This record gives sequence, structure tokens and C-alpha cells, in this order.
Amino acid sequence: MLRLRCKTKNGTQIMQGLTHQSRVQELKSKVEELTGIPCNVQKIMVGYPPSSLDLRNGDAHLKDYPIKSGDTLIVEEDDNKPKPRDSSTLTKAPQLEAVPVLTRRVVPADNSCLFTSINYVAEGGVYDPACAPGMRGLIARIVSSDLAAYSEAVLGKTNAEYCSWIQRDDTWGGAIEVSILSKYYRCEICVVDTQTVRVDRFGENAGYLKRVLLIYDGIHYDPLQKEILGSDVPPQTIFSTVDDVILALALELADKAQSKRQFTDVNRFALRCLVCQTGLVGQKEARDHAKETGHTNFGEV
Repeated sequence: MLRLRCKTKNGTQIMQGLTHQSRVQELKSKVEELTGIPCNVQKIMVGYPPSSLDLRNGDAHLKDYPIKSGDTLIVEEDDNKPKPRDSSTLTKAPQLEAVPVLTRRVVPADNSCLFTSINYVAEGGVYDPACAPGMRGLIARIVSSDLAAYSEAVLGKTNAEYCSWIQRDDTWGGAIEVSILSKYYRCEICVVDTQTVRVDRFGENAGYLKRVLLIYDGIHYDPLQKEILGSDVPPQTIFSTVDDVILALALELADKAQSKRQFTDVNRFALRCLVCQTGLVGQKEARDHAKETGHTNFGEV
């Protein structure tokens, strides 16, 4: 059974009931059923960057196409299909070609923004606000399965303590978790910092073919995506690791954010422990306080 997603301008849906032995016409019928786009004007794309599938042979089997379980099929109405001409179109001014831009997709600041952001970009732009507990549990399983790689020296606490800690909904993810998820998704995760205007690349030398991007302001992560503003084309969140243009665009975003001081200096910002109400300054004091008291729930003042 093929586990597929069908993504259109109206959202993403699960597509069920197909196998590699299914025929192209069955796929197109499923797509029409889910999206309402008629079979004869469907444009179906897959892969990153998305490429169109030649589905003119309705009797061909899906095993002959680059479709595998877990893929997201991007479906649009094919504008190249002949359409009746309308007299009103003759008076319209020519339209400028839309240019894709890199944008920030804001996610909630709920202690799990890192997990929500990585899930969003790694899943090709599918937003799942309930993904964090599953991702925290996934990280705990990976860490607990390799005591040598994830020792107290690496984690800053014992392996068991870390596994319990990361599964709480009031803890924040950081570099350790990004590194683990880079290996799990087999993709390079680039984190663009708005305070320093630099890119930290996780999985850079692992030979991965895919790259995803996050933007970080000192306390909050958001995913980055390429989209055509005002267009119905779904945003793109997965890029090639040889696409350095996308990194340049991400740094431009960070530079603009820095010029507007859209970042938090973690060494100087004022915090309050929400357990005992102690006032603290900066990440180091918060970390020391957590070690001394076990309190890890902080709020910015």
C-alpha cells in the first residue's frame, strides 16, 4: 500500500487505496475525488524541486513512475490545457511574471516551536500543531538507544534524565535536538540566526541531498519557505543541498530582521522563574538556576 499525501492550494489530504500496481487512471480518479480537479486538466508533481509526471498513459502502472510511499503529490489545474477564450481577456493588461520569495511561516511560541518548525519543513509544508509530543518521544527513543553517543558529557545531564526532560512540554529544543532530527530526516537543517546573521548547518557533511531552513531570533524558531505571493502554488520547504542561492536569500532575511532588531540577546534579556518568581538575567543565569532548583519554566519579562 502506498502512503501518499495530496497537496493543493486548499490544503493537504491523505490519499489511500493505491499500490505500485495501481494504474495511472486510478491515481487521477483519486486526485479528482479529493481535490475536485478533473482528470483531464490535472498537473501532478512530485519530488524536490517538484517535477511534473507524464500521466497520459492511463493504463500504465504506478511502479513505473518515481512515486514512493511517503511522497507528497502536488496537484494543480494545468493552465496549458486549452480553455475557451473569453472576450474579456482581450482587454486585460499583460501580467508580470510572479517571482518566488523566501518567507517566514510563523508558528506558535509554545515551548515546542523548534519541533513544529522542523516537522513543517521536513514534511514539505504540512502544518501539524499536534506533532511536538511525538517528536519529543522520537528524540527520547533515539537518545536512549545509544548511551555511548549520548552521554552525560554531551547532554549536560544523564541519558535517563535527558530522556525524561525532553518529553516535557515546558522544555525547549536546541542544537542537540536539531542534530538528532537532521539524522532522522536525512536532510541538512540550516538555522539562520537573526542576531549574528549566520547560518548553522546541521548534517552539512553527511552527504544528504535535501536541505530545509529555519530562522532563529534567540528564543524562537520559525520555518522558512519559498512561495509566490498571491499565487495558489503551494510553498516549497525542501531544497537541494547544492542550492546556495536559497542560503543567500535566508541570510538576507536575517539581515533585515537584525536591522529592525528583531532578535533577543539571550545573554542580556530579563527572565522570571515562573515556579519561584526569581528574577534572572540571560540564558546563563537561567541555566544555573535550573541546575540548582530543578525549575525550568521561565518567562521573559
